[in-house]
Amino acid sequence: MLTQPDQKPETSLSDFFNREIGIPTIWILVGIATATLIADQLTKYLIRENFALGESWPREGFFRITHGTNTGTAFGLFPDQTLLLTIASVVAIGFIIYFYKAHGRQTWLTGLNIGLLLGGAFGNLIDRVIAGRVTDFIDVGAWPIFNIADSAVVVGITLLIANMLLFEGREDRVPDQSDAETTNHDPK
Repeated sequence: MLTQPDQKPETSLSDFFNREIGIPTIWILVGIATATLIADQLTKYLIRENFALGESWPREGFFRITHGTNTGTAFGLFPDQTLLLTIASVVAIGFIIYFYKAHGRQTWLTGLNIGLLLGGAFGNLIDRVIAGRVTDFIDVGAWPIFNIADSAVVVGITLLIANMLLFEGREDRVPDQSDAETTNHDPK
C-alpha cells in the first residue's frame, strides 16, 4: 500500500491485534507468564496465611474473598484426581509450548494468550504438586470460588479462540517494516 508522506495507512482491527510491536513475542510471553505466576502464587500465599479455610471477607455480599481449596479442576470438576490432573497439566503445558512454536506468525496477542495460559497452568500445577490441592479465593455470586490462575487460563483460552476465529489467515494487513521499505520509495 503506497501512501502519501502526510497520510497514515489505514489499519483494521485485525492489523491492530496482529501487528508486531518491536518486542520479541517470546519476551511478551515470558513477561506475562511470570507476572501471572507471581500474582497467583503471592495471592494464594496471602490467603493461606491470613484466612482460615472457609473464612470470607466481607462475610456477605456479591464479591467476597473466601479461602477455599479444590482438589479438582476449575469449578470443582473432577474432585480428588490430583495425580491425573497433575499429569494432564504437564501435558497441557507441553501442548501450549508446542502450539506456540508451531504457530506461524508471532504477534503480541499470541504472546499475551500463551503467556496467560502458561502462567495459569504453572500456578495451579505448583499448588497440586506441593499441597495436593489448589487454593481458591475469588468468590463472585453463585460462581464456584476460583483464583488468578483459573482466570488467566480462561482469559487466555478465550483470547486465543477469538484470535483464531477472527484473524487467522487474514492477509489484509499493513505491510511489515521490510515490506514498507521495498514498496514506499521516496523520489528525493
